Amino acid sequence: MNTVVMKQKDKIHPHKFTLWVALGSIVMMFAGLTSAYIVKRNQANWVTFDIPNLFWYSTIAIVLSSILLYLAGNAFKNREMAKYRQLVTATTVFFLAFQVLGFKQLWNMGNTLQSTVSYSFLYVIVGLHAAHVIGGVIALIVLFSKAFNTKTKSYSNISVDLVSTYWHFVGA
Repeated sequence: MNTVVMKQKDKIHPHKFTLWVALGSIVMMFAGLTSAYIVKRNQANWVTFDIPNLFWYSTIAIVLSSILLYLAGNAFKNREMAKYRQLVTATTVFFLAFQVLGFKQLWNMGNTLQSTVSYSFLYVIVGLHAAHVIGGVIALIVLFSKAFNTKTKSYSNISVDLVSTYWHFVGA
């Protein structure tokens, strides 16, 4: 009987396996886009542009939100639910604020999808990244709502682990 229990613990959860396959696919997609960007930027019609400063701060916010989410996962595992709720809330609000402000600054600079091929690349790459970030934000919001749901008492950390893994990936 102990052997069966030990083998069960060694197996990866199906949701984690699916997440890792998805992450591998996302890496391949962005590798292709990065390769296309490198080739395209050496062509004559490429226009150099500045990325809004808030996106650099947003990068710092991603790293900090990843740290906050890591701490939230530890709080969850230690059953410190009040601390867990605070950290999940801070992660969600902190990151969203910088993303909204960064895109607002980009649009205020007059950089639209139709401006040049360069901006088209920026919008495609940032747009796809934003889609993945939105997926992560939705996962954070679900995690946030579960954190404040007092009717269900589930102490399975699989959802916290999945969201943390995905969020760290998006940050990287």
